[in-house]
Amino acid sequence: MAVYTSLSAADLAALIAEYDVGALVSAKGIAEGVSNSNWLIETTGSDAGGGPKGSGDRFILTMYEQRVDVADLPFFLGLLDHLAARGSPVPRTIHDRAGASFRMLGGKAVALIEFLSGVSIDRPSPEQACAVGAALAGLHRNAADFPGRRANDMGLQRWHDLLAACGQDGLRSIDSALPDLVERELTFLTRHWPHGLPRSVIHADLFPDNVLLLGDEVRGLIDFYFACTDVTAYDLAVTHAAWCFGKDGAYRPDIGTALVAGYAAERPLSDAEWAALPVLARGACMRFLATRAFDWLHTPADALVTRKDPLEFARRLAFYTAQGAQAFSRAPD
Repeated sequence: MAVYTSLSAADLAALIAEYDVGALVSAKGIAEGVSNSNWLIETTGSDAGGGPKGSGDRFILTMYEQRVDVADLPFFLGLLDHLAARGSPVPRTIHDRAGASFRMLGGKAVALIEFLSGVSIDRPSPEQACAVGAALAGLHRNAADFPGRRANDMGLQRWHDLLAACGQDGLRSIDSALPDLVERELTFLTRHWPHGLPRSVIHADLFPDNVLLLGDEVRGLIDFYFACTDVTAYDLAVTHAAWCFGKDGAYRPDIGTALVAGYAAERPLSDAEWAALPVLARGACMRFLATRAFDWLHTPADALVTRKDPLEFARRLAFYTAQGAQAFSRAPD
């Protein structure tokens, strides 16, 4: 999340008036992430009874920027409504007075999303990691009958494209060893990427800042704008790579074990999925190394956003390369 586009108070008030949520009270830009412009919205509340959950309180207003195709919004927003209706802890889309899930403003699409309470944490306990794994498995289960399909536009070919766009000199400006690492790992992943594994709708970006917790309970899974149809176990590998390392970069085996155990208790993994997890985790690291490197070199200087260190995932990649299957503890039968 971030703010790339400025909206005046009048623009925001007129937009909020198109929804049955009351009048705009305040709007605050959210300076996190690198994909969309986001505001925390407060309103006076709906005058009509039976309004949407969250009416009269807070919402997230999202303006879709460079990485989101408007044609994908029915998938993203429909998925939120589908999962929420089946009990997954995800925010619903607030539809406007005409029933539309998104609107156009200044040539860009905007959507109003239910605000969920909870706290994003940066050092989870094993109990919290277990709950996150279970929630991710529940998401996969609840999405099974979602009719939408969307290709993963951040898959292996896209990693090649982004890193090529960075160029050897650009990668070297981040770290002198990065060009060789990228070439070596892309060659490995292209040759060894697993095929024939179960597929489903996946979140594909379940970092700690996309999970809201109260105690050990998952209260919200948010930011579904990379969701797609892809290898189900890849989503677990992404989450593992995102959650299981401390601020010092060290792997936390208690968190890794708890996360996978929580997931497998809700959705048991096949032998082929277990075997593929090390390669899928290396792919997850390369995916985030690629996007972070590209953003490091191309994010506008005046954007209200903090660039994220691509080398963080180069180090995690080195861990998965060295550890292989030992990085994924399989609970005894």
